[in-house]
Amino acid sequence: MEEAGLLNQTTLVTHFRLRGLSENQKVQMAVFAMFLIVYVLTLVGNILIVITIIYDRRLHTPMYFFLSNLSFIDVCHSTVTVPKMLIDTWSEVKLISFDACVTQMFFLHLFACTEIFLLTVMAYDRYVAICKPLQYMTIISWKVCVLLAVALWAGGTIHSIALTSLTIKLPYCGPDEIDNFFCDVPQVIKLACTDTHIIEILIVSNSGLISVVCFVVLVVSYAVILVSLRQRISEGRRKALSTCAAHLTVVTLFLGHCIFIYSRPSTSLPEDKVVSVFFTAVTPLLNPIIYTLRNEDMKSALNKLMGRREEKGKK
Repeated sequence: MEEAGLLNQTTLVTHFRLRGLSENQKVQMAVFAMFLIVYVLTLVGNILIVITIIYDRRLHTPMYFFLSNLSFIDVCHSTVTVPKMLIDTWSEVKLISFDACVTQMFFLHLFACTEIFLLTVMAYDRYVAICKPLQYMTIISWKVCVLLAVALWAGGTIHSIALTSLTIKLPYCGPDEIDNFFCDVPQVIKLACTDTHIIEILIVSNSGLISVVCFVVLVVSYAVILVSLRQRISEGRRKALSTCAAHLTVVTLFLGHCIFIYSRPSTSLPEDKVVSVFFTAVTPLLNPIIYTLRNEDMKSALNKLMGRREEKGKK
């Protein structure tokens, strides 16, 4: 009877209150300006990468196919949280409806998990390209690329549906304050009016395990690549090292957050918000910077694209 009464009360919580990054008005204005700049640069940078890869036929290779997917995911991943946070900086009470909160969690985990799988696939792509160059186009054919893309998006969708389903089945009858600037599963389940110990274990075994396993696979892949590079000539070695360094930087920044947040029980730490900022806003911006500034092919294609546009403008 008590459980039935508790479940009937779930409709009482129709909104959650987000605490945001700060309650100080001056700090909020500074945050708004900073995040607006970061978000605009993220959109421009990643969209420009996608357009450049589509436009330049020299970049129609598996590596850049995966890179264009990464840029698309970064745009979506950042858009899930940052626009809402920008709007909330102008509000004294930062509210989000229950349905909007669930939607935000679903897409946040969809794009995050898909990106984890994509980064793992990109590491495998680099491993084959560097360690088995003669067999590269046979192993990483376009058919394989499409199948891998479908698989990683399907995996991200299944993961997100599983986590979101666990969350919305819990009864919420009060408190309603989330100590962050967006909805995420660990913060939301703490507000449930029931014991969430089993749910927390499932989250750690799901998100935490995916993050740790993929990170180990990525580190091992790059370790094998680095060992292989010791036998290469200096010019090819430098180019391969540059590519691997770019990938490893993205992997460390992105998966570092996932391991930190999802590989422990749902307890709030002072560092959570800082880590979340890097996860939702900074990393999607760093991807275009890392991949363009450290990649000669991308820089050449961008210059070519800009040059063509300038010529058309003069005509």
